[in-house]
Amino acid sequence: MSNTNNCKSLPHQLIQFVNCRLVRNHQLIVDDLWVRDGRIINPEPVFYEERATAHQRIDCCGAIIAPGYIDLQINGGYGVDFSYDKDTIEEGVRKVATGLIRSGVTSFCPTLVTSPNDSYHTILPHIPQRIEGGAGILGVHAEGPFINPQKKGAHPANCIQTIDNGMDTLRSTYGLLERIKIITLAPEQVSDASVIDELVKAGITVSLGHSMATLSDGERAVRHGATLITHLFNAMLPFHHRDPGLVGLLTSDQIPAGHIVYFGIIADGVHTHSAALRIAYRTHPDGLILVTDAISALGLEDGVHHIGQLPLEVKQGKAFIAGTDTLCGSIAPMDECVRIFQKATGCSQVFAIEAATLHPALCLGIEREKGTLDFGSDADFIILNDDLQVLSTWIAGERVYKCSN
Repeated sequence: MSNTNNCKSLPHQLIQFVNCRLVRNHQLIVDDLWVRDGRIINPEPVFYEERATAHQRIDCCGAIIAPGYIDLQINGGYGVDFSYDKDTIEEGVRKVATGLIRSGVTSFCPTLVTSPNDSYHTILPHIPQRIEGGAGILGVHAEGPFINPQKKGAHPANCIQTIDNGMDTLRSTYGLLERIKIITLAPEQVSDASVIDELVKAGITVSLGHSMATLSDGERAVRHGATLITHLFNAMLPFHHRDPGLVGLLTSDQIPAGHIVYFGIIADGVHTHSAALRIAYRTHPDGLILVTDAISALGLEDGVHHIGQLPLEVKQGKAFIAGTDTLCGSIAPMDECVRIFQKATGCSQVFAIEAATLHPALCLGIEREKGTLDFGSDADFIILNDDLQVLSTWIAGERVYKCSN
């Protein structure tokens, strides 16, 4: 059993975490962590210039301190569906944000599946930008509607669109582009790839997915600025030796120099076989990002629920479109995905953690604030035991969750 336990710090209060191992520089380092005013600070000026000592010392009893997890693809949870519950979206996002801290998530992108235009127009303006005591909101991940109907997965076919008029199509579809951080689209459905350039210039990460794309389709999109693949192996052409499709981007020699193609992967023990996890990890570890792709049934028991416009059924730890055998999202929390991935691949604890912290931060270009314990970064972090179980979660230097076990 677990409980939420807020631990607020006073303005300018200096907090020192001792007897801990920090995830820094791709390794575990025995060192103290210093926090003040919601940020991680360099203690040297405190010692030598301010001659100050900590107002509070917290003994971590040898535990690991890691950056808070970042989830770039989550459709909902705890009975809330971001795409479906449009009339109560603010309340729903708050519920999920406060639930996610139990699994160590401190930042996330609420994800909207393919929906009618009026749903986007209603939902996007009402996504809160900050949740007191909950995980931070980085912006919305619009997964569709510009996808390939042959790889729609759980997305409703009647809402799928094509980009017929460049950015004007996107603005008329979504209404508010300013609230969107990631857009998943099928590159073969984009006749004029300059729209990808324009999205990137607007600060939106373009992800490729729900697609029948060939490798050359994917390479063209990457040359125009796409940097992410949505849930690798799922809802795309399977690997073929003559044309490996989007999977081939992991080893393509046509990627611009210095350009990393990132890919989300669902390590929930259901969506991606452990052998496929190992293939992805060994092929292109620098681009690997753990995502949950969690749905409204996250945290709920077996039964009939919903995702977007479609009903879903949870049975035996899996979620399906009701009445079918089509998987439609995960119900595994991020901390469980990290543990499953680490066990399946045999990677280090640090790599498994960075796949859910540093890598998504790098993908979004927010690595100076999130995803690390570097000096000056936000004090969003988690304390873990050696089994990578979350002992406590901290946001802006305040404890927002503590495991009671």
